[in-house]
Amino acid sequence: MGELLDILYEDNHLIALNKRAGDLVQGDKTGDKPLPDLIKTYIKDKYNKPGNVFCGVIHRLDRPTTGIVLFARTSKGLERMNAAFKNRETKKQYWALVEGKIEDGRDLQHYLKKNSKTNKSTVFKRPEPEAKEALLSFKVLNTGDRYSLVEIDLHTGRHHQIRAQFSAIGHPVKGDVKYGARRGERDKSICLHSRNLTFEHPTTKELVNIIAKTPSTFDPFI
Repeated sequence: MGELLDILYEDNHLIALNKRAGDLVQGDKTGDKPLPDLIKTYIKDKYNKPGNVFCGVIHRLDRPTTGIVLFARTSKGLERMNAAFKNRETKKQYWALVEGKIEDGRDLQHYLKKNSKTNKSTVFKRPEPEAKEALLSFKVLNTGDRYSLVEIDLHTGRHHQIRAQFSAIGHPVKGDVKYGARRGERDKSICLHSRNLTFEHPTTKELVNIIAKTPSTFDPFI
């Protein structure tokens, strides 16, 4: 089971994976097996654990997105890490391939409203009823003829935030047809990768920094 999971970090309280495109962080109507179920089987087998195994979802990544996703192995770890994410005490950095040439990085501020029926966020330039402020900053790491590689620091955690905001400035994420990309990727992924996560460990209080290798689609730009 371990070989199906690209494990980046593991201790008694936490386990972090490099999620593949298509992996589910939480169960949905498809009925496909989500990552917590795979992790529970892996822990049960590796440590010969009898009875039920705990695995708590701390944060989420969209199904077509890749990169770091952190789970809790104890209820204490879950509670403390949930609070850290909610209070923005973690540092999340993403890499994305976006359509078009971007010359310089900058801050983006929009207001996003989620539509539950379409599972999509609408972007507004100014405050709107029920729309939540979305903030990120990015820098350009490399540009090609048709795409740019950007590094994104996320300051708020809104639904489809990076996907919606880059689409709003005319640079949708490569493969993200939901938000206006020219064409999809063969494996239904989008070129958005959760690359770096830094946080204070919930029990030891040490600073933990995790980096996840990018998928091969990024290789020409790195």
